[in-house]
Amino acid sequence: MKELDYAKMGMRIRQVRKAKGWSQDALAKKCGISMSFLGHIERGTRIMSLETFASICQALDAGADELLWGVANASDMVLDLWKPSKPQDEEQSKGTDSYSMYIKIMKSVAEIMNET
Repeated sequence: MKELDYAKMGMRIRQVRKAKGWSQDALAKKCGISMSFLGHIERGTRIMSLETFASICQALDAGADELLWGVANASDMVLDLWKPSKPQDEEQSKGTDSYSMYIKIMKSVAEIMNET
C-alpha cells in the first residue's frame, strides 16, 4: 500500500491555495481551522482529520486524488458513474455537496488502496 507523504500533500495544498491567490488565513477561515494549523498541514508537520481534509478539498474545489497524490480529477471519472440519469433525480440530489465530497474522497481512497 502506498504511504502518504504529508509534506508533498501539504505542498500541493499550498500550490492550489496560492494559485487561487488566497492567503493561509483566508483558506483557514473557509475550513474552520486556525492559520497555524494550516501552516503545519502545508509543511507536513501535522496530520489532519478526514473532516478537515474534506473541508480543504471543498474550499479549494480540488479533488482528493489531486491533493493526496498529485493526480488531478481521477475521482471525477468514478463520480460520473454515480450521476443521476433522469432530470428529476438531479433535482432531488441538489444540496448534497457534502455527501458528494464524502463519496469522492472515499472512492479515491478505495481506488488507491486497490492499486497495491
